[in-house]
Amino acid sequence: MDKITLTGINAVGHHGVFDFERRDGQPFVVDAVLHTDLSKAAETDDLQYTAHYGQVAELITGHITGQPLNLIEALAVRIADDVLAKFPVSAVDITVHKPKAPIEVPFGDVTVSVHRERA
Repeated sequence: MDKITLTGINAVGHHGVFDFERRDGQPFVVDAVLHTDLSKAAETDDLQYTAHYGQVAELITGHITGQPLNLIEALAVRIADDVLAKFPVSAVDITVHKPKAPIEVPFGDVTVSVHRERA
C-alpha cells in the first residue's frame, strides 16, 4: 500500500478537561498517514484518483479549531473517521500532539496515535 504523509499541521484548539484549556486554547499539532493505492493517480496524473492533501489538511485544521473536546483521544478518532469518510483511502494513521499539555514536570510532547481502516 502506498502512503501520503502530512506532518506538523498545527492550529490553536480549545481541547482539554480544565477550564483554562477551553478558555485560553493552546497549540495542537497533527500528523497524518493516508494509506491508499496511488497506481491510478500515477498512471493518469489526475488529482481525482488520490487524496487531495490540501483538503485533508483543511479538514484536520477544522477539527483542531472546532468543537472543544475533553480528550485528544477523541480528537484523533474523529479526525481519522472523517478522513476515511471523505477521502479515497483504505486506512489512516493520525497522531495528535499536545506540546503544551498541563503537566507539572518537564516534558517534550504528549501524543495520541490511532489507526483506522475502512470496513
